[in-house]
Amino acid sequence: MTTPALSAREVKKVYRPRNRPEVPALKGVSLEVGRGERVGLLGRNGAGKTTFLKIASTLLRPTSGEITIFGHDVMAHPEEVRPLIAVVPQEGKPFFHLTPREQVYTYLRTRGFSRESARTRTEEAIEQMGLGEVADRLNVTLSGGQMQRAMVATIIATEAPLLFLDEPTIGMDPFARRGVWDSLRRLTRKGSTILLTTHYLDEAERLADRVAILQDGRIQVVGSVRHVARRAGVKTTIKFTAPQPVLAGAVATPAGLAVVLRGEVASCQTDNSGPALRELLDWAAANGLGDLDDLSVEAPTLEDSYLQLVSNGGPQ
Repeated sequence: MTTPALSAREVKKVYRPRNRPEVPALKGVSLEVGRGERVGLLGRNGAGKTTFLKIASTLLRPTSGEITIFGHDVMAHPEEVRPLIAVVPQEGKPFFHLTPREQVYTYLRTRGFSRESARTRTEEAIEQMGLGEVADRLNVTLSGGQMQRAMVATIIATEAPLLFLDEPTIGMDPFARRGVWDSLRRLTRKGSTILLTTHYLDEAERLADRVAILQDGRIQVVGSVRHVARRAGVKTTIKFTAPQPVLAGAVATPAGLAVVLRGEVASCQTDNSGPALRELLDWAAANGLGDLDDLSVEAPTLEDSYLQLVSNGGPQ
């Protein structure tokens, strides 16, 4: 059986500030990330996402529980874990006295890459992040989005087996964000594994193979976007237009599919769009509606499911 890239078991973290009440940041987080996966860790501010990443990347000790990276215990053997990971910290900043090109190259050299390999990887990362025009400007002169791209370029250049990305595209414009997505997809095709946090739910939906929703210090649900939608109770909506006199009010198909008319727009909601769509088309033909105009199938978005889960306190 292949060892997962990351395995967390009942990880707890309690902050104990002096002269103030304890703060339980993590209350027993268990999560497994397979090799080559892209997993999005989602949650509101203060849910514990950054705390979990800090523990997994050997920067913070848990109160209890364990995390292994490719089978290595992060608490017992951090020196074995660190060469296997690379981290983009939340709101991290590049070294102001370096240029993006110098930043990436220097970091690679400190990780043991040869001069030739470091130079090649640096130029590839600079190009992927669209930093060519500012590659030789001091980081201190760059915009916030450009600095963030320099940070991401530094990490993706390593092609580390496991990358932790904490809000990697914060402050970036849409074009830069898509450039990061393409780079991360390229890395996983090469064999890297990625665990990222993001508040951009469209980013998680397009990029992550699975998402894990963290709430109140615990993982509430883990799975694909479709799985999360089912757990949240969010349904697929089928809409179409049809003559109002024929479909006045609300009706039910023979299979019990509820069709509701509002104005000239008819809609129904279902957990299984395939059979529902066939039933709807057969019903329309039997009732003399012919081909339904402007038929659309709107699958639940990750944002729909996330808001439903978080606002209701957990899966239904």
